[in-house]
Amino acid sequence: MSSDIRELLVETRRFPPPAGFAATANVDESVWADAAVDPIAFWERAAHRLDWHEPWHTAHTWEPALQPDGSLQPPNAEWFAGGRLNVAVNCVDRHVASGAGDKVAYHFEGEPGDTRTITYADLQREVAKAAHALTELGIGPGDRVVVYLPVIPETAIITLAIARVGAVHSLVFGGFSAEALRFRIEDTGAKLLVTSDGQFRRGKAVPVKAQSDEAAAGQESLEHVLVVRRTGETDVPWTEGRDVWWHDVVERQPEVHEAEYFDSEHPLFIIYTSGTTGKPKGLVHTSGGYLTQASWSHWAIFDAKPDDIYWCTADLAWVTAHTYALYGPLSNGTTQVMYEGTPDTPRRGRHFEIIEKLGVTTYYTAPTLIRTYMTWFPDGPSGYDLSSIRLLGSVGEAINPEAWMWFREHIGAGTAPIVDTWWQSETGAAIMAPLPGVTTLKPGSASRALPALTTRIVDENGADVAPGAGGYLVIDGTWPAMARTVWGNPQRYLDSYWARFADRGYYLAGDGAKADAEGDVWLLGRTDDVINVSGHRLSTIEIESALVAHPLVGEAGVTRATDATTGEAIVAFVVPSRDVEPEDLAATLRSHIAREIGPVAKPRDIIVVADLPKTRSGKIMRRLLGDIIDGRELGDTTSLQDPSVPAAIARTVAGQRGRKQSQQ
Repeated sequence: MSSDIRELLVETRRFPPPAGFAATANVDESVWADAAVDPIAFWERAAHRLDWHEPWHTAHTWEPALQPDGSLQPPNAEWFAGGRLNVAVNCVDRHVASGAGDKVAYHFEGEPGDTRTITYADLQREVAKAAHALTELGIGPGDRVVVYLPVIPETAIITLAIARVGAVHSLVFGGFSAEALRFRIEDTGAKLLVTSDGQFRRGKAVPVKAQSDEAAAGQESLEHVLVVRRTGETDVPWTEGRDVWWHDVVERQPEVHEAEYFDSEHPLFIIYTSGTTGKPKGLVHTSGGYLTQASWSHWAIFDAKPDDIYWCTADLAWVTAHTYALYGPLSNGTTQVMYEGTPDTPRRGRHFEIIEKLGVTTYYTAPTLIRTYMTWFPDGPSGYDLSSIRLLGSVGEAINPEAWMWFREHIGAGTAPIVDTWWQSETGAAIMAPLPGVTTLKPGSASRALPALTTRIVDENGADVAPGAGGYLVIDGTWPAMARTVWGNPQRYLDSYWARFADRGYYLAGDGAKADAEGDVWLLGRTDDVINVSGHRLSTIEIESALVAHPLVGEAGVTRATDATTGEAIVAFVVPSRDVEPEDLAATLRSHIAREIGPVAKPRDIIVVADLPKTRSGKIMRRLLGDIIDGRELGDTTSLQDPSVPAAIARTVAGQRGRKQSQQ
């Protein structure tokens, strides 16, 4: 992919920060200039927001991939070398010590309707007990612990306890298969698996322990399985000597725990890429640099205030929640919402009920959910008091301009700024995002790189492309929260991210993007998603955005299909926002695309579906749409929010083809 990607859409709407918001914002325009003078010193100032047991002696060192002799080696970064800290102490204990023990850390809302309120003092006691339990189970510094739990308080408690004792956690999404869980246990060499008897999913209690046992079978490194009682299953499979109940081993422990302190570069967690293409990569994040950037970026991007009720809706196993529902907010002493279930259980307005009930001020969610809301509530949700909202956030993939506008108008009362954040599991924290008291917002744009960070859009040779032209999105330089390596495979770390532009020292993100004349960046989707139609290279994201801009469309997923005439053809899958005949909608949308973008971008096929295949982290799995349309066997689908969707789409595709053939 290079600068020949077509620029399809131009967005002209602008929204400066509300004057009242700007007047009290945590950061102002000067933060970019301050960071530009000395980026390393900027991150040192950010690191001083944390409590360090011992100061660092060297702020940053970097050994790039390209060697003086022209060879390549896996690069090496260190931040705050020599400094020692405890991540859990920074997220819990220091707030209690400062007198904020009675402040709520989490308002938990369970899917069945159960609730818990956990203060920072409560969290300190629970983490202390869990840390003692880990020690009793033989877990110490550097040991790996795999956590396979739903979004419940015990997930946060055990994660913090693992960090507290210096072990390394790897959280696994509770909807993943036994095979996916097994791979992560084996790859990390985990000594402990933390799981549950069952999970609540869409109103039903689903057993989990047998699936966990299947994953654990034959794993020589695994010594214990710690089981949380969540659903009250009565027939839980059990292996004596290996399995222990949470309530038996954790609840009897002391409520005070003496923390150790660990080097800034001590591994904190391993998070795996989704594995939708090839073997998942276990990305290793360390302690001091990661927490520094997680904490500062949460405080700056979300304008974190002492009285905020903040809600990041991501599953705790995704990196979004690691950084912006665990470590970032907790390090800032923020009160958060934790919700176990899906947005439509038992009603489609469940999230809005929670916002109203708890007075949520900051709501950070995925474009996928926003577009789903557009199909459920085309004219906006009614009957809910959402007036507490002062800031909205978007994460997961590029947000379509019309979805952005709907979000602002109907959830943010037409005034709340939206911070559209771009980052990855690999980056550990946001790289591009607006600062809500400073940035003039453009619907659909992730704005630009945050202070002390630099992104570029380059061609296949690494040269900057002109404004408006599409290219590879890269990060120029290093940053504290960056993944240090791929667990057990440093060569893959080099090959995946650093080898392509090693001569320039750029990190390759794998996303396509364009920048406008003012330097603001617009994501064009994964580089693998660009469609080549008769030599024209077109962005799936921009075609989707044009489709979603039509009032009859709630969601859209665009993919490539093999075509005998054009080589590749555009196929669009759309979820209508209102009842409409599929044939009429397809004709209307083809004309709409031709008018908004041009005839070259008209989809060959427009297929009306009830839902799109989406991961729990909020991404449309366009690869699966391509597999369906070309009749290929589907790859890994374990990360899907609803595994039944691909089969339903395949039936729709087959029916549409049958109708076409009968008409010929």
